[in-house]
Amino acid sequence: QVQLVESGGGLVQAGGSLRLSCAASRLPFTDSVMGWFRQAPGKEREFVASISWYLKIDYAESVKGRFTISRDNAKDSVYLEMNNLSPGDTAVYYCAARGSGRSRYKYWGQGTQVTVSS
Repeated sequence: QVQLVESGGGLVQAGGSLRLSCAASRLPFTDSVMGWFRQAPGKEREFVASISWYLKIDYAESVKGRFTISRDNAKDSVYLEMNNLSPGDTAVYYCAARGSGRSRYKYWGQGTQVTVSS
């Protein structure tokens, strides 16, 4: 079955940076739109960024200019470079995948915790 495994979360001070990685297996990666979502305590899960196989990229307004999503099709991996982090970015970050012709993300990783201290 499809697996998405995130890594790279941790504790960082405000203003710092982290790079999240997501490795996919048994997924038609080059036909998939890859996304990052996050869920803060007591809040609903929210969209962060997405990237298609032909590199169409979308960001949530709250992360534009600070976060960069990228993918490496040769490694079936997607990344999220996060800069100038603030405590408001504290959340569990999830990697997700959907088919390029689909609107719903079908596959999800287990999540990685990002904590930003003030």
